[in-house]
Amino acid sequence: MRMILAVAAVLYSTSAFAQADKPPMVGDKPLVQVTPKGTKAAAATATPAPKGKPQSIAARLQACLEIDDGTKDRLNCYDAVIPPAPKPKPAKAKGYADCRFFKEEDERLACFNGFAESIPKLPKT
Repeated sequence: MRMILAVAAVLYSTSAFAQADKPPMVGDKPLVQVTPKGTKAAAATATPAPKGKPQSIAARLQACLEIDDGTKDRLNCYDAVIPPAPKPKPAKAKGYADCRFFKEEDERLACFNGFAESIPKLPKT
């Protein structure tokens, strides 16, 4: 009888732990970080170009447009393509490469959005 009660107590506690609202934590980070395959963030972080043929900057900037606008993820995507190099008083951007000079993240995001949306859509081969 004691054995049955012990097994029931263990099973009950493990099922309660499995249904907790928060994932198990290690320090201040989740134990497991999983990004579903169908999400836009997963598409942006994946390496879409084959190893033999590098993707153009224009194609990579257009891929960033698939991430929700106004988010830090989209700005991070742009910054991965063209790393920021902020200047105290940048001149007006004449091309997408000039966007990296803006110090404020909102200005940099708006600049990249404007140029990335104006690039003609490239055919996917």
